[in-house]
Amino acid sequence: MDGYSILTYAHQVGKPAVLATLVHTEGHSYRKVGASMLLLPGGGKIGSLSPGCLESDLWERVNELLLAGEAELVTYNMKPEEDAIWGEAIGCGGIVRILLEPLDDRSLASLAEAYVAVSAGNEVEMIRFPAGKRFDYEFVPVHGGTQPLRTALPTRDNRRNPLFSTVFKPRPRLFVYGADEGTKPIVRLATSVGFRVAVGDWRSSLCNDRRFPEAELAVGSPMEIATALGLDASDYFLICSHQLRMDREMLEHALPMRPGYIGVMGSQNRIRHLLEGLPGTDIISAPVGVDIGAEGSEEIAVSIAAQLIAARKDRQSRRGVSGIAYRWDLYGSGAEQEDGGTQAFLGACAR
Repeated sequence: MDGYSILTYAHQVGKPAVLATLVHTEGHSYRKVGASMLLLPGGGKIGSLSPGCLESDLWERVNELLLAGEAELVTYNMKPEEDAIWGEAIGCGGIVRILLEPLDDRSLASLAEAYVAVSAGNEVEMIRFPAGKRFDYEFVPVHGGTQPLRTALPTRDNRRNPLFSTVFKPRPRLFVYGADEGTKPIVRLATSVGFRVAVGDWRSSLCNDRRFPEAELAVGSPMEIATALGLDASDYFLICSHQLRMDREMLEHALPMRPGYIGVMGSQNRIRHLLEGLPGTDIISAPVGVDIGAEGSEEIAVSIAAQLIAARKDRQSRRGVSGIAYRWDLYGSGAEQEDGGTQAFLGACAR
């Protein structure tokens, strides 16, 4: 998820960069309103707003924006009659407006602190206040969070007139029960598509940092693992230890929580034996994964990642939340984008 990747950059690197946010679209667009990316000096980037057709022009603006310290609103018209201006037929067929915000040391330090809070499971709101052609920022916990955040906002009257708000939300957690070899590509892919992953197993020889450096780990019985990780209904569950008794015991702990997603790996015959007599199995996806005719652990991981993405989208659409949410109004679009719900906003820097 681009939002968490942006926070990660601020925490781990913390060098000045330009935050680019898609704030308006007409017609076709590669991303939806609210999507963000970071443009780095020297041509690097984190995230994307297009398949590559806009980034080169955006990069041309980075050094000047960082030097001036002023935000800019850029419009790209890629409708067929305007396409020739670009020197080649891009063919996107739409209009997009992108807000460019240079991030200085102060705002990056606050984003880095937001990373710590979000990684701990808290939501953090980044509020923008107009300050000429710049923004002042305030970072506050959401829903009564207790994680204190420093403010990047000077004391001024514009505190009463917030312009644009971004809410950074924790990544959803996928719990994988079973640390066999086939779990490795699942963990890798799930992490790459925006999940934080926890792996549990009763075998410490398999469930360790060497094999799963990117995952939270717990070793023990299903009950011990559930307690150690604090598993609850907000988690996504994948049961794949390939041990019938252990898988069933974990399901006995997971099903009463009624999580939004439980996937079980195995053949139809194995799954029938595994679920026999268990209540509440209607929420289980089994066999797990999208039916793409997958063969081998890598392809199976792709099919599972695809199903996880679909389940996450469904959960977000039902709850109206996701990884980044935006408050206040921009062109009245009220559109939704891949990182979260949006309710538009109009930047003062459009003067």
